[in-house]
Amino acid sequence: RVLSSAQACVAMAKGAGKIKRSEDVVTREYTIHLKKLLHGIGFKKRAPRAVKEVKAFAKKMMGTDDVRVDTKLNKFLWSQGIKAVPGRVRVRLARKRNDDEEATDKLYTLCTHVVVERHQYKGLQTVNVDE
Repeated sequence: RVLSSAQACVAMAKGAGKIKRSEDVVTREYTIHLKKLLHGIGFKKRAPRAVKEVKAFAKKMMGTDDVRVDTKLNKFLWSQGIKAVPGRVRVRLARKRNDDEEATDKLYTLCTHVVVERHQYKGLQTVNVDE
């Protein structure tokens, strides 16, 4: 594709002033609709797939390759057995700085479980959490 000089200037101007939002340390709460993501998945693969889907969601939302799932969240996903995964889960995604010197990524995402009463997910929005 060939760009005219005016288009090239606009493209450079857009890229030059762009601040990478994925560089900030931030914490947000999301609701993940697992029932939708696990539709059509065989019974014996549902809970392992739910963990993978939570990781994929966190990677997409936070823009980090290194995603860590908290043990309490893992326990919640597995709480009803391998095939009866909860329909929704509320998670707190925290993008944090990596303290390891030999780590390839500067940031990682920690996924923790936010306890919500059963059938009380309706009306919950994505929320920025101040720490």
